[in-house]
Amino acid sequence: MLRKVELEEGSLDDYLPIVGGEAIAEIRKLAESLQGAKVVHINATPYGGGVAEILSTLVPLMRDVGLEAEWRVIYGEEEFFSTTKALHNGLQGMDVPLTEGMKDVYRRYNRLNAEAFQDGYDFVVVHDPQPAALLHFHGGGGSKHWIWRCHIDTSTPDPEVWAFIKPYLEEYEVGIFHKREYAGDLGFDKLAVIPPSINPLSPKNTPLSVEQSREIIARFGIDVERPLLLQVSRFDPWKDPLGVIDAYRMVKEEAPEVQLALVGSMATDDPEGWYYLDKTSRHAGEDFDIHILHNYHGVHDREVNAFQTVADVVIQKSTREGFGLVVTEAMWKGKPVVGGKVGGIPLQVIDGETGFLVRSAEECAERALYLLRHPEESKRMGERAREHVRRNFLVTRHLRDYLRLFNGLVS
Repeated sequence: MLRKVELEEGSLDDYLPIVGGEAIAEIRKLAESLQGAKVVHINATPYGGGVAEILSTLVPLMRDVGLEAEWRVIYGEEEFFSTTKALHNGLQGMDVPLTEGMKDVYRRYNRLNAEAFQDGYDFVVVHDPQPAALLHFHGGGGSKHWIWRCHIDTSTPDPEVWAFIKPYLEEYEVGIFHKREYAGDLGFDKLAVIPPSINPLSPKNTPLSVEQSREIIARFGIDVERPLLLQVSRFDPWKDPLGVIDAYRMVKEEAPEVQLALVGSMATDDPEGWYYLDKTSRHAGEDFDIHILHNYHGVHDREVNAFQTVADVVIQKSTREGFGLVVTEAMWKGKPVVGGKVGGIPLQVIDGETGFLVRSAEECAERALYLLRHPEESKRMGERAREHVRRNFLVTRHLRDYLRLFNGLVS
């Protein structure tokens, strides 16, 4: 049996002061015809990264509106997660040498997880490439609707990886993507475009005062009297932490007092993360104004909140990005973001209004310097950024979209 993730209860009514009564009423109306529907979300890890954060909020809210929803996690050893990380990179466009041995590892673990899957659901939502072959090896019988939910940018995948994974994906009735372009040439019976979301009531996103936040980040060696550049992300080549360091060094030539914090999370399904963490540390060298931190240092949700609250400039210089929830989080805290002009970031960062879109370390440094030198304009952009998130990227909208999809499948 796949491992069940235990979750705290959630209440939709808690969001009423943030999103308003009309939005809450619409969600409850959509849920009326789905009372008692059995829903399971399946992914690769219970913590670390945006998928786990979304499910930890979305599943309790589905329960609150009357669905029997749960979250389960597949089993895998390092050989499996090393393989699926390569597939992840290949689907995002990296040239990946895909061996027959890797294919065998992928199939073997998906077959084992399919055998452990217990049936009887109305909706099975399988997240990302790791468990994508679950339906194939299970056969689908006993559960009504199988849905594949993609959280990465698959618009220009490596052809060999795509040829391997595509047949497994096309067995699903529905594909959900952040952007329509990500679906490429996949042929689903139904295609849904549902951007992800943040929980404004989570420890990572509830308001922290500047004073509290300064106390928290000072524990990690940050000089709170000096300007701070920040990137929060996994240590991953697509997040380009090396490029962020390069941009910081250009900024430092003009503003010698500036500091940089690279704050990440080490996840169980990303063994490559430790390698790239080491590569990032070596690129930083002996610069004591570069602070590289992660959850093993005690940087968890509240600490990330504090860093995003205090940072003078928030960066997300991704070279590929499915969506980028860390961008959403920073914008919710009233921060304009300097983000890579890729993937889902332009859905959030409206260039020149809620932040800046960049394509190089040089552009990143130029925009970061602009925000440092124009704090009042930065504040105005941050206010627009927060409102953009409130209207488009909170978990209540995400829940509404799922309920609309489920209703469409039932009818």
